[in-house]
Amino acid sequence: MLPVIALVGRPNVGKSTLFNRLTKSRDALVANYAGLTRDRKYGEADIDGHKLLLIDTGGISGGEEGIDAAMAEQSMLAIEEADIVLFLVDSRAGLTPADEMIAKRLRIRSKPTLLVANKVDGVNPDIALAPFYELGIGELFPTTATHGRGVRTLMQRVVEGLPEQAVEEEAEGATGIKIGIVGRPNVGKSTLVNRLLGEDRVVVYDEPGTTRDSVYINYERDEKPYTLIDTAGIRRRKNIKESVEKFSIVKTLQAVEDANVVVLVIDAREGLVDQDMHLMGSVIQAGRALVVALNKWDGLEAEHRDYVKAELERRLRFVDFADVHFISALHGTGVGHLYESIEAAYQSATDKLSTNHLTRILQWAVSEHQPPLVHGHRIKLRYAHAGGQNPPVIVIHGNQTEQVPSHYVRYLEKTFRKALELQGTPVKIEFRTGSNPYADKKNKLSDRQKAKKRRLMKFVKKKK
Repeated sequence: MLPVIALVGRPNVGKSTLFNRLTKSRDALVANYAGLTRDRKYGEADIDGHKLLLIDTGGISGGEEGIDAAMAEQSMLAIEEADIVLFLVDSRAGLTPADEMIAKRLRIRSKPTLLVANKVDGVNPDIALAPFYELGIGELFPTTATHGRGVRTLMQRVVEGLPEQAVEEEAEGATGIKIGIVGRPNVGKSTLVNRLLGEDRVVVYDEPGTTRDSVYINYERDEKPYTLIDTAGIRRRKNIKESVEKFSIVKTLQAVEDANVVVLVIDAREGLVDQDMHLMGSVIQAGRALVVALNKWDGLEAEHRDYVKAELERRLRFVDFADVHFISALHGTGVGHLYESIEAAYQSATDKLSTNHLTRILQWAVSEHQPPLVHGHRIKLRYAHAGGQNPPVIVIHGNQTEQVPSHYVRYLEKTFRKALELQGTPVKIEFRTGSNPYADKKNKLSDRQKAKKRRLMKFVKKKK
């Protein structure tokens, strides 16, 4: 599961700016205005191949009332959830009572903490940073988040300080295929888990938000080991009010990363909604194998069933590799067939692929549909080999590969998936461009070539 990094500090010290820089996004609002961030925001960062889950929090000043008090409470909950805390201070403003109050709270919780002195541009670092050593909170890192100064050094230290395996204790004993059950609240995830297990293992109640944490359950079926991960439902952000539910989102996203196969449960009575599509996008972005289960299918009128099927066909074209099942978790209809798709998806996601076979598929794909021309030269794709599993990663070597357009990448993904008969899993294509051995070498002309060049130059001058 992804390690969690929380950004905390007073208002307007640059937490959202650092969040946007690390996630390479503009998800967090940034302005020279204290208290702009009122809710926690989650984002994924990739630091030298290490994936991290970042939490941007609202500022803590110590004198909060009303909505600011709730915001400060969420920030402190973020500290409890984090593996490492980045405590940001403003080097221009100097040490404040609010900084001392936050440092005291961090010391009480004994969380691994790095002190980040932001906005060091334009100030004398030795003078500006001296007061912050009084906090005694951890290593001090001078940064300027707006320009990226010192950020790489900071994050390298974060990666070094990560636990060897940032997973929950209950996940450590996971065995066999890990199956993540995700979906919106009250779509029947826990009912499906109980049906798959054949016993009432998790609490089921007709109220959204019954499940608050990700629950790992080991079991065997037909002498094969499995681990079911029952997760909390994810609602639209505007509907999330309870602070506990916000951290349930973190647990669910971590469970998706930890799973081998994700079963997305959709309420057939409500049909396919935008939040289902967002969840599906998160699963595909994480590279996990996917099975779609439309629950509560029993009792639907024929006209509504036809409408739902038409919507699925129209909106799920980008995940045409995923199997779709129409089930009733309450009565058990169609639930047993989920295992067939789960097994097939897991097998496809973890298959070993030979270089010879992948290269032949690539050559056939190029012969059927050649890459486009770039600056008058054809992109050349020479050979392919496997680069990883779950999802299958195919590394393609050639020339000018950085110029391959997105539509041609999608063509290659579909071609490889069809030729390899992969089911239920996305395919990731990576490109490698070979270096030109003559790039830095000047061509030496022979005497004959020099004489020819002189004759050509004389001809050009006469023509002018």
